[in-house]
Amino acid sequence: MVRSSASPAPAGLRVFLTGASSGLGQAFARHYAQRGARLGLVARRADALSQLAAGLPGEHLVLPADVGDGAALADAARTYLARVGVPDIVIANAGVSVGTLTECAEDLPAFERVMRTNVNGIVASFQPFVAAMRERGAGRLVGIASVAGIRGLPGAGAYSASKAAAIAYLESLRVELHGSGVRVVTLAPGYIATPMTAVNTYPMPFMLQADEAARRMAKLIDAGRGYAVVPWQMGVVARVLRALPNPLFDALFARAGRKPRGLPL
Repeated sequence: MVRSSASPAPAGLRVFLTGASSGLGQAFARHYAQRGARLGLVARRADALSQLAAGLPGEHLVLPADVGDGAALADAARTYLARVGVPDIVIANAGVSVGTLTECAEDLPAFERVMRTNVNGIVASFQPFVAAMRERGAGRLVGIASVAGIRGLPGAGAYSASKAAAIAYLESLRVELHGSGVRVVTLAPGYIATPMTAVNTYPMPFMLQADEAARRMAKLIDAGRGYAVVPWQMGVVARVLRALPNPLFDALFARAGRKPRGLPL
């Protein structure tokens, strides 16, 4: 447990957040802490989590865990349930991205890591809380997908596949929980200024700063939106790309910029 030196905010929302140590996750943490939430901050780097928690208003749980490790994540969830209670919002935000090529045998571990984190990690983040939320008849299960999951992008087979799988999984869960009072929210962001996008060398239109992206997404979470692309301009682009015939899409994107391979995961 880490208490900041600032005056604690009044008790409010209970939020369990993965991928909290940097980027969008860190921005979500700042946003909800300012709203008085009591956070469960999950990420691999304990030092970064502790530093984040110390700078937030209020009192929060630091829960170091890799979302790709289901047992470690289950332990983190049990700790949050025991010390804070059933969360009002679970945000499965943790994700990794790296360029991959199917022809390269050395990229197979990267494919496995990306899928384990970006897909299995969402399932493992939600599983410990679903029954309790259903019994209570309220809650938000929020999965962070990506517009990269709407069409497969060259050099990003692992990332695009993982985000497409995340979108389909979240839709399945949304239907399973229909009428229960538990809302499943799928958010598909475009480009956000984070360490994940800082390595990209190609143009990134409609890029949002992380704090602004978190603010916009939090409004959609509050509303219980089933699916949304952020920002809306990327939603328009995504719909156009989805409608393109395959030959035209292939010709346009065959020479598109690609994320570097071999990045640390």
